Amino acid sequence: MKQVVQNYKSGELALLDVPVPGCKPDGVLVRSAYSLISTGTELMKVSEAGMSMLGKARSRPDQVAKVVQSVATNGVPATYRKVMGKLDSYTPLGYSLCGVVEQVGAGIDDVKVGDLVACAGNEHALHAELNWVPKNLYAPVPDGLAPRHAAFGTVGSIALQGVRQGESRLGEVALVIGLGLIGQLVVQLLAASGVRVVGADPDPVRCELAGRLGAAACGDPASAAVETAVAELTGGHGVDQVYLAAGGGSNQPVELAARLSRDRGRVVDIGKCRLDLPWNAYYEKELDVRFSRSYGPGRYDPEYELQGRDYPIGYVRWTERRNLACFLDLVARGSVDVEPLVSHIADFDDAVETYQSLKDGELKAVAVLFRYPGQGVEAKAPAVAVPTVDVKPRPARAAGTPVRLAFVGAGNYASSMLLPHLAQRDGVELSTVVTTTALSAANAQRKFGFAGATTDLDAVLGDKSIDAVFVVTRHSSHADLTRRALLAGKAVFVEKPLALTEDELAGVLAAVEESGNDRLQVGFNRRFAPLLQEARERFGARTGPASLRYLVNAGRLDHGSWYLRQGTEGSRFAGEGGHFIDTASWLLEADPVSVYAVATSGNEDLQVVLSYPDGSTATISYVTSGAPGFPKETLDLVADGKVLRLDDFVRASVYGRKRWVSSRLPKARDKGQSAELAAFVKAVRTGGPMPVPLRSLVATTAATLAVQAGLAGGVPVTLAGAR
Repeated sequence: MKQVVQNYKSGELALLDVPVPGCKPDGVLVRSAYSLISTGTELMKVSEAGMSMLGKARSRPDQVAKVVQSVATNGVPATYRKVMGKLDSYTPLGYSLCGVVEQVGAGIDDVKVGDLVACAGNEHALHAELNWVPKNLYAPVPDGLAPRHAAFGTVGSIALQGVRQGESRLGEVALVIGLGLIGQLVVQLLAASGVRVVGADPDPVRCELAGRLGAAACGDPASAAVETAVAELTGGHGVDQVYLAAGGGSNQPVELAARLSRDRGRVVDIGKCRLDLPWNAYYEKELDVRFSRSYGPGRYDPEYELQGRDYPIGYVRWTERRNLACFLDLVARGSVDVEPLVSHIADFDDAVETYQSLKDGELKAVAVLFRYPGQGVEAKAPAVAVPTVDVKPRPARAAGTPVRLAFVGAGNYASSMLLPHLAQRDGVELSTVVTTTALSAANAQRKFGFAGATTDLDAVLGDKSIDAVFVVTRHSSHADLTRRALLAGKAVFVEKPLALTEDELAGVLAAVEESGNDRLQVGFNRRFAPLLQEARERFGARTGPASLRYLVNAGRLDHGSWYLRQGTEGSRFAGEGGHFIDTASWLLEADPVSVYAVATSGNEDLQVVLSYPDGSTATISYVTSGAPGFPKETLDLVADGKVLRLDDFVRASVYGRKRWVSSRLPKARDKGQSAELAAFVKAVRTGGPMPVPLRSLVATTAATLAVQAGLAGGVPVTLAGAR
C-alpha cells in the first residue's frame, strides 16, 4: 500500500510503498476514503523539516533538552548516533480521516466490515491507504453524512474540546483569534451554542468566511475594527472568553486577549502560539488561562487509546471518542458546515505535489483533502463534461444596414426586456416574429413593428435576408431551436438556458462543428450591466484568490407558472441559474472546475459552491423563502484586501485603500440588457467576435447542469475538461 512519509533530516516528502498493517485485537483495519491535511499542524512539521539543524533546534527546544539529558547519560557519540538515526528515518503524516472498515479485530462488536468510520490519531489516522485504528479512536459515521465531511472529525474534536474548556454559555460573547481551520470550526461551534462571536485574523478572506459561517463581526487584529465590535457587543465590558487558535511566534494574540477580555474572563489556548503572558494585564483582570489538550480526555493515555479502556461517563462526560461522535453528529444535523472550508481536493497519488504547493504558497487553503482511489464511497467525484468544439469557424458575414432580426417567441420576457431596446435602435430592422399561435404573432407585430409575422419557423430559417435569430421560447425548446438556426447559418441569440441536459448541449455544439457557424450568444446580461462593469474596473486587477458571495432572493412563483413544470422545463435553477454563474465567472475571470450543491427540504433553497483554478470560490445562495421586500440580488467579492459590493444593481461600492460608492440609480435597475443587445448587434453587423466566447457559454451551461447532478448525488461534481 502507499503512505505519505517525510524524512525529518532532509525534508524529503515521499509517497512510499509500505506493508499493509495487521489487524490487531481491539481495533479495526480501515481503508481510507478521504484524509484531511491540517494546514496548521502538518505544514508546521513539513516546514520544520526543511530547516537547517540549527533551525530545527530553535523550533523544538523541548527536543533539545532531551538531547542534552541524553548526552549527560549516554555520552556524545551514542547520543549523536541516536539523534541522527531518528532524524534520518521516515515519519508519517496525517491524523484525521474517514474510511471503510475492511477487517474487524477481536473484541470489536460496535462496527462491522463495510461500515463507514471517522478515525483520529497521529499514529493511526495517517495519510495511507490502510490504517489500523484502535477502538477509542474511531466513531461510526451517521447516515447521510458525506465521507469527505466525516474526514474533518479529528480537527472538529480539537475545536470542540477547546469550546468545552471555555465553558461558554448562552448569550455570552467570545473572541476567536486566528481564523484558520480550527478557528473557523470554533466560530461555528460557538455560534451553534448561542454565543456571539468576534473573529480576529489579518487575512480578509478568512474574515469574510467566518462572517458567512456565523461570526457577528470579524477584522484585522491590528485595526480598530475588532475592538469596536467587542465594545458594541459587550457594552464595553469585554468578552467572556477568548480562544487562541493562532500559530506563530508573535505575542500579539495573548496581549489582545488580555485587552479585550472582561474582568475574570477565560482565555483558552488551542493553537500553538507564543504565550508570554503580560503579568499585570492578566493579574489585574484575574484572567483564567486554560489549555485545551488536543481531542479531549484520553489523549496521550495509552490505556485509553491503545488498550480501549474507556472512562466512565459519570466521571468523564466527554472523552476523545465521545467528542469525535458528537462532532460528526453536529455536521450531520447541519449545525456545523465544513464544506465551505474545503479549498481543494487532491488525488492521493498527487500527495507530494500537493504538500509542496501548500509549502510554497502556490495553494492557499483552509482545508485540503486527499481522495483515495477504488473505494466505491465517493472515491471518485462525478463529472459533467465541458465539451470542446473542433471547428474552424467560417468567416463571419458582416450584415448590411439595417441588421435584420427574427424573433422566435414573443412572450413576457421578450416583450418587456428585449424588444423595447431593439425596436428603437438605429440600424436594426425587426423582420419577422414567429410564434405558435397566429394571434400572439399578430400582437407582437403590431406592438413592436415587425415587418412580418408567421407560425412557420422553416420559412424564417430559409430566408437568407435575415441576419440573426432570437430564440425566446420555453426552456425545453432552446437547444433544438438554436441548433436548427445555427445549421441555417444564422447568428443566434438564445435566452438562458442554452440547454437542459448534457445531450442537448452536445447537440448544439455538434451543429456548430458541422456548420462552422459559432455565432452564438446566450442571454447572460448581468456582465453587461454598467454599474457592475464600473465596480469591477474600480476594484482593479487582483493577484490572489478571491471569495465571492451572491445572494439571490428569487421569491416564490405563482401557482401554475410554467417554470414549475420541472418534468419538461427543468428546475427553476436550471432555467435561470446560469445568470449568476456567468456573473461570478466573469468577475473571477475564469471558468469553474467543480460544483458542489446542497438544498433544503424540497430543493427550494439552494447553496451552490463553485471552485476555480486559482483557488477562488463563489457561493451562490439561491433562495425562494426570503422576504419579498428584501433586494433580489446582493453580491460581495473579496480579494487582496479589497471588497466589491453590489446592491441589487441600484448601488455599488468598492472598499480598499480608497473607498468608492456609486450614486444611487433610479428605481428602474439596469441589468445590462441594452448593452448586451448593442454588443450582439454590433458583432452581427461587423462580423467581429461575439460578446462572450463560446467556451465561456459552454462552461457556464455545464456548471449549471452540474448543480442538478450534485444535488442528486450529494457530492462535488468535477467539470471534466474545464480550464
